[in-house]
Amino acid sequence: MTLIICFSYSILCSQTLSDFENYDLPIDSFLNGSEVTTGYSSGNIFLPNKYQDFGAFESWSGWGISTSTDNVTPGFINQQSSISGSGYNGSKTYAVSYVVGQSIIELTNNSIGKVVDGFYINNNAYAYYSMLDGDAYAKKFGGETGNDPDYLLLTIKSYLNGTLSSDSINFYLADYRFEDNKLDYIVKDWTFIDLKPLGNVDSLIFSMSSTDVSSFGLNTPAYFCLDNFRTLDISTSVESILDHTIAVYPNPSTDIVNIKFDTNEERTITVFNQNGKIFKRVSSTKQLISINTTDFIKGQYFISVKSKQSPQSIISIIKI
Repeated sequence: MTLIICFSYSILCSQTLSDFENYDLPIDSFLNGSEVTTGYSSGNIFLPNKYQDFGAFESWSGWGISTSTDNVTPGFINQQSSISGSGYNGSKTYAVSYVVGQSIIELTNNSIGKVVDGFYINNNAYAYYSMLDGDAYAKKFGGETGNDPDYLLLTIKSYLNGTLSSDSINFYLADYRFEDNKLDYIVKDWTFIDLKPLGNVDSLIFSMSSTDVSSFGLNTPAYFCLDNFRTLDISTSVESILDHTIAVYPNPSTDIVNIKFDTNEERTITVFNQNGKIFKRVSSTKQLISINTTDFIKGQYFISVKSKQSPQSIISIIKI
C-alpha cells in the first residue's frame, strides 16, 4: 500500500475552521442536547445530537459542546471533559462525542462534497481514566500484568452522494499491543488526523472498537474529543488539488519505509511514536529517502516532514 500526501498554498487559503467558539459558553459548561433539537453547527460542519429526558435521568449521544476544564476526576460524572482540560492549543471550547453505534459529521455550505483537511483529536477524561485504571464496568488496559494487548480504535469512513467509501482512516486512542510494555500508550495530547486521503466527502462516520467488549457491546467508554476541524472547501481529486506530493511505501512495512518526493529541497524527516519519543531524524535534499525500521517494535509510528517551502506533514505508518 502506498500512502500519498499532498500540499498546496492555494489550499491553505480556502480553509474553513470549526472551533466551536461561536457558542461563547462560560467556562466549565456542557451542552448535551437538552437545549437544541437536532445538533450543533460551527464553521462548515453540523454535529447531530440525540437527547432524551426520562425524568429521573437524561441520555445523550452523538455530539456535545464543552468548556470543561476538569481533567483529574475519573468516572462517568466527567464524561464532558477532555483529558487535557481544554481544547486544542489551550482553547476554551471543543466538541465531545459519545459514540453509540456511530457518530456523524455532516458537511455544510461550501464544504459539501469537497475535501476535508482534518481535525485534532484527544481522549475524553472518562475514557482515559477507565483505560488507565479500570472501573466497575471496564478493565484496566494491559491487565494486572500489563501484558494484555488492549486497544481503543476510532475508525473514520466517508459518504459522498449516498455512497459509502471503501477507504477508511484508523486512529488508536490507546494501544497496548506492543511487545515492550514501555511503548504502550493512551493518547493525552491533541493530535492531528489528516482526512485528505478520503477525497471528496459530504459526511463522515465515526465508529469505535475495543478489546474490552461484552454481549452488550464495548465496555470501554466510547468517547473522544474533537477540535479545530478544517474543511478545504474545494472539490477535486486528492491527486490534483495539490502541488507537492509525498509517497510513503510500503505501508505497513516490515523493515524499510521509502519516502518519495517530487522535488529536491532541504527537508527534515523525523520518526516518532505516540508518546513523542524520536526514533530517527534525517535531513536531506534527496527525492527518495529510505528509513530502516528493522529494530522498531511492531506498532504505529509517525513521520514528520518539514521544509521551508511546504507546510509540515505528519504521516502515520505501521510496523508489522
